[in-house]
Amino acid sequence: MSLHGSDRRDTSSAGGNGTVAAASLRLRLNPNKEHKPDGYEDLQLDFSPNIFSSLERYLPPSMLNVPRDDKAKFMREILLKYLPLGERSRSQKHREYRQKIIENYQPLHRELYSVNPATFFVPSFLRAINDNTEQSFRSIMSEPSPGIFLFDIFQTNFCELLLSEIENFEKWVTETKFRIMRPNTMNKYGAVLDDFGLETMLDKLMEGFIRPLSRVLFAEVGGATLDSHHGFVVEYGKDRDVDLGFHVDDSEVTLNVCLGKQFSGGELFFRGIRCEKHVNTGSRPEEIFDYSHVPGQAVLHRGRHRHGARATTSGNRVNLLLWCRSSVFREMKRYQKDFSSWCGECSREKKERQRSTIAATKLELFRREGESTA
Repeated sequence: MSLHGSDRRDTSSAGGNGTVAAASLRLRLNPNKEHKPDGYEDLQLDFSPNIFSSLERYLPPSMLNVPRDDKAKFMREILLKYLPLGERSRSQKHREYRQKIIENYQPLHRELYSVNPATFFVPSFLRAINDNTEQSFRSIMSEPSPGIFLFDIFQTNFCELLLSEIENFEKWVTETKFRIMRPNTMNKYGAVLDDFGLETMLDKLMEGFIRPLSRVLFAEVGGATLDSHHGFVVEYGKDRDVDLGFHVDDSEVTLNVCLGKQFSGGELFFRGIRCEKHVNTGSRPEEIFDYSHVPGQAVLHRGRHRHGARATTSGNRVNLLLWCRSSVFREMKRYQKDFSSWCGECSREKKERQRSTIAATKLELFRREGESTA
């Protein structure tokens, strides 16, 4: 389905069977904030039900009141563009893999599997989220470099319980000789938290606590419409990964929290935000920033903010990563050419074009003034 800059085609006529002729419809650029979306939890879907509920606000007006199954079908066709046939098959196999783990793995700390704000978060973070204003958010965080936000988020006890749960899962993996999927192609160690039952908890973490922040801090990259995630832990140190190469994340917004343990080294280094076209361009001095991990402290940044991790030289470091994604933003990005609101290089090029235009205009004015006085 294509995206259009207005709602001119939102009033397409219904088909002969009384349903909307969906093929001719376009998504809205702006959501209908007054519309209350349906729930999709009870349907067998290829994607998270939260994605459908989020995307529904962007449906054309003529589709908002059609049967839920029709809306789901329309949105599914849009979403499947991001998941080719081969990927769909792999996705089904992954669901079966995940189900097998959940059926056999016995959690150690069941209290981690649903969000309990009073025991998860430090009081300052919880107060800021409850106040839900930009002022309250910024009062608990620092921004040492543009687009990189630091703040205390998790209580020490939560970090320790999660580390214990991860160790218990890894022990189960070793004892059963179960072959698990690693978090990504870059890390040989670590685990996908969603795979052993923590998906619902992480969904709630994203929806109730990270999305409110992102709505304010990262609106230009879909921060208000985050609707899916990839949650995992990475492990660095002896007999684990050592460092992490320069890269961008497959996310719109990334939450990175050090859980512990005792370690030295492992600093994150950031080198500017880039779109796909400019991902390999150089960095300017003001874009260079290094960060040393603090257990319990969150680093929140755009997924397109280029970064890497230096070697952990002693001890062991474990970090929780939550890659937050927006299906709405990814659909809209396909029709955009100007990313100067967030890409550092696009912004530089745009400013350079503006300076050239102003300089050319001044020269033309001087030329005309000289001719008129000649």
